[in-house]
Amino acid sequence: MNSPQQVDIKSEIMTMPSWLRRPLGKASEISTVQRIIKQRQIHTICEEGRCPNRGECYAQKTATFLLMGPTCTRACAFCQVDKGHAPMALDEQEPQKVAESVQLLGLRYVVLTSVARDDLADGGAGHFVKTMETIRHLNPETQIEVLTSDFWGSGGAAVQRHSLAMIIQAQPACFNHNVETVRRLTPTVRRGAKYDRSLAVLATVKELNHQIPTKSGVMVGHGETIEELIETMADLRSVKCDRLTIGQYMRPSLEHLPVQKYWTPAEFTELGNIAKDMGFNHVRSGPLVRSSYHAGEE
Repeated sequence: MNSPQQVDIKSEIMTMPSWLRRPLGKASEISTVQRIIKQRQIHTICEEGRCPNRGECYAQKTATFLLMGPTCTRACAFCQVDKGHAPMALDEQEPQKVAESVQLLGLRYVVLTSVARDDLADGGAGHFVKTMETIRHLNPETQIEVLTSDFWGSGGAAVQRHSLAMIIQAQPACFNHNVETVRRLTPTVRRGAKYDRSLAVLATVKELNHQIPTKSGVMVGHGETIEELIETMADLRSVKCDRLTIGQYMRPSLEHLPVQKYWTPAEFTELGNIAKDMGFNHVRSGPLVRSSYHAGEE
C-alpha cells in the first residue's frame, strides 16, 4: 500500500505538463551503464539525480560522473543528491575506476562533477585533477568538462582561487559552475551558496585562462520573473561566461521546494533567443535541459 507521501508525489507527477514526460531511452543502454558503475562502486549524477535525459546521453556516448561520494556537505533545497550526514572518505581508487568505466563504455565526452566537499582543504580540486589525468591516460581522445562547486569551504577566497587554479592548469574542455537561480531566490534555493560568489568563480576562471570556455546553468520554476532571468544572464555575461543552459525545475520529492510554475516550450525558446542576443555562444534552453545536456556538441 502506498504511503500518503507516495500518493502525493505521484499526483504531482500526473499533473505535470505533457512536454515534461518522455521515455527514458533504450533499457539496454541504461542497464549497461548501471551495471558498470555498480560493479566499480562509483556514481553518476545521471543516476543519483534521476536525470530524464540519461538514456539519450548514454546513447550519444556521454555521461556525467559524480566524484567524491554521493553525500553532499550542503543542503540545497532543490537537489536530489544525498545530504544531512558526514560524507565518505575519499576513495583513492576512484580516478582509476572512473577512467576504466569511460574506456569500457567508449565515452567520447565526459563531464566530471561532485558533491560539495567543504570538509576537504581544497574542496576536492586535487581529486578532480587526478581523475582527469587518469582518464586521459586510458582515453587520450576523450574530452573532459568539469562542473564544480564554488570551492569556498572554510578557507575563503584564497583557497578558492588555489583550487580553481589547480583545475584550470589541468585544461578541461569546458569549465561549468551553475548559478542555478536568480539573485533574489539564491538564499532559499541554494543554501550555503552565494550568488556573487558563483559569479566570482566564473570570473576567476577567465582570469586564469581566458581561452577555456565557461558555462553556467539556471533552473526556472522557483518563482523568478523573466526580468530577473534577464538580469542573471547579464550578470553572467559581465564575467564573460560563454555558454548557458536553462531548464525546468522538477521537484524530486515532497521534502524539496515545490514548483511555482511550469514554463512552456515557447517561453524556453524566448529565453534562449534572449540569451543568444546577449552574446552567449552556446545556449541550450528547454524544459528537460540539464547542465550536461548535449555537452559534447558544444
